[in-house]
Amino acid sequence: MSRTCTRMMMTKILTLTFAVMFVSLAAHAQQAASKPEPALDVTSMDRTADPCVDFFAYSCGGWIKRNPIPPDQTSWDTYSKMEDDNLGRLHGILEEAAAPNASRNAVTQKIGDYFASCTDEKAVDAKGIAPLKPALDQIAGITSKAQIADVAATMIGDRVLFRFDSTQDFRDASQEVANADQGGLGLPDRDYYTKDDAKSVELRKQYVAHVQKMFELLGDSADSAATEAQTVMRIETALAKGSMTRVERRDPKSLDHKMTTADLEKIAPAFPWQVYFTKVGLPSLASLNVAVPGFFKTLNATLETESLPDFKIYLRWHLVHAAAPHLSSPFVNEDFAFFGKTLQGQEQLQPLWKRCTEDVDDYLGEALGQAYVAKYFSADAKEQALKMVKEIQIAMEQDINSLSWMSAATKQQALGKLHAIANKIGYPDKWRDYSKLEIVRGDLLGNVDRAKQFEFNRQLAKIGKPVDKGEWDMTAPTVNAYYNPQMNDINFPAGVLQPPAFDPNSDAAPNYGDTGGTIGHELTHGFDDEGRQFDAQGNLRDWWTSDDGKEFVKRASCISDQYSTYTIIDDIKINGKLTLGEDVADLGGLLLAYMAWKSDTKGQTLESLDGLTPDQRFFVGYGQSWCGQSRDETKRLRATVDPHSPEKYRTNGVVSNMPQFQEAFHCKAGSPMVNKNRCSVW
Repeated sequence: MSRTCTRMMMTKILTLTFAVMFVSLAAHAQQAASKPEPALDVTSMDRTADPCVDFFAYSCGGWIKRNPIPPDQTSWDTYSKMEDDNLGRLHGILEEAAAPNASRNAVTQKIGDYFASCTDEKAVDAKGIAPLKPALDQIAGITSKAQIADVAATMIGDRVLFRFDSTQDFRDASQEVANADQGGLGLPDRDYYTKDDAKSVELRKQYVAHVQKMFELLGDSADSAATEAQTVMRIETALAKGSMTRVERRDPKSLDHKMTTADLEKIAPAFPWQVYFTKVGLPSLASLNVAVPGFFKTLNATLETESLPDFKIYLRWHLVHAAAPHLSSPFVNEDFAFFGKTLQGQEQLQPLWKRCTEDVDDYLGEALGQAYVAKYFSADAKEQALKMVKEIQIAMEQDINSLSWMSAATKQQALGKLHAIANKIGYPDKWRDYSKLEIVRGDLLGNVDRAKQFEFNRQLAKIGKPVDKGEWDMTAPTVNAYYNPQMNDINFPAGVLQPPAFDPNSDAAPNYGDTGGTIGHELTHGFDDEGRQFDAQGNLRDWWTSDDGKEFVKRASCISDQYSTYTIIDDIKINGKLTLGEDVADLGGLLLAYMAWKSDTKGQTLESLDGLTPDQRFFVGYGQSWCGQSRDETKRLRATVDPHSPEKYRTNGVVSNMPQFQEAFHCKAGSPMVNKNRCSVW
């Protein structure tokens, strides 16, 4: 996975990721055996590059030369390495828990037995497609379209046809409501079905060939599988055309459609909603949020026009597609051949232990997190992280008060929201209870299905109840962080509070450039083009004056226009409207970090080190947080689905707007790293 930090926009409705560059505050005794890289590594620089021409090359040229992308990775950067080290720590925990004679408690029993089941490749291979037979028989036994609802209700977690779960109410963030959203696709995004450029057309052909191979692995003849693959593509294309684009989904108001179940039945009468709701355990559901009504109209039309046999083909595909990573080797390898190699350029499948470790984190994350925190996260680390967060919050308060373009009335609301932000560091105050989840040693797919059902039931149990403000949307071992606008909280899991992101032996400058930039990034997400639409309580409410709102849009548009000129690969430009929130947060976050660093070191005499002034070290610390590279296929994928700009532009795009950088490196007007039309929001 790329170096990403997830922002849960509208909690479960729209999940966006943004790259993290956070602080490692754990003690040296908690570090992995290998020595972590320092906060600023001069050997990672390329001093032959001109920082005023390409600051990314200047900061990271040496790192990129000596860090080729490993064959089992789609990209590689400083935080990919950090995540890889963390997987090693988790692997050690799981190996110990899985040992036959291990002394285990209820938590380690579950994570150990799951891991043992996942890594027993011989046993999984011996079963072949047998674990799928009950579900395949259920699909084969469908005799009417009404029964599609029964199958959809059992294929939870796979987003077959659509997505259904719970979310916070847009208009009353203290309450949980049911939520129905678009879904039903096999490719990563609706644009993969709609774009008509040569590469997209070719990729669709490769996808159809992959679907055909999977049907053949199920035992279908080559001719039948070829026809079935075309059927899948036709149905998914119809659903894709009814789906909202990622840019459209950036406006939370476009996803707010509270209605009664009777209203939903009028939109999509061809689907037996009451059967579905009863099957999933909500027979008396009266209302819900329908995120994309237009999608459900499309779903209805597709249900009416496509035949029952063709929908059974579609269901069989999504069943095997979801299960493939947990089936025998032929399924695993074919799944990787398309989704890993073709789609992202990954040369080799990750080792089994890595895949299984990630699996445990996916399905039993808070159980694994308990064991992880006990071994690798100290109370001191938590306190130091919280201290730095508070420093950046003070800087943001000062920044808001000094803004010339924001009125006093809006400033008052903004400060109220800032002061209401909850800081969640390391891990939840209360761990999730997995006692009702049965994990059986030797039953991999059964464990996966039961874990999905457990999480689905947990989500639906929230409906109609007050929001649990203590809940996390990431597990404690995650190398990641996020801001949630409806919770109005920032969350830094223990997994990201590890080496090498912060060097306790370093001078402050690069640590603030790296760590402070992330904290500021998170805080400004509460005030970006999406987050600013939520108030201090997390309700979708416009608290800006009309003039201030217009001024924000004008300043944000400057950033969007700037980034839209950058080329990702070939003739593909950054979609500045898609990356707007992250680009605004990057710039605002680094500015706040600079302010906090200057305040923290006020009155101190700071010396140059390694031929770099303190200010230069601050910016190189920031630049080196982005050292990395991606495969060409991954660049194309990210251009479509990723709301973040590539690492090079998250470096160069930010510093080109900061006069502090231009002064630090004595960049002349007209230099590439000096934006003639400097953009500024915060």
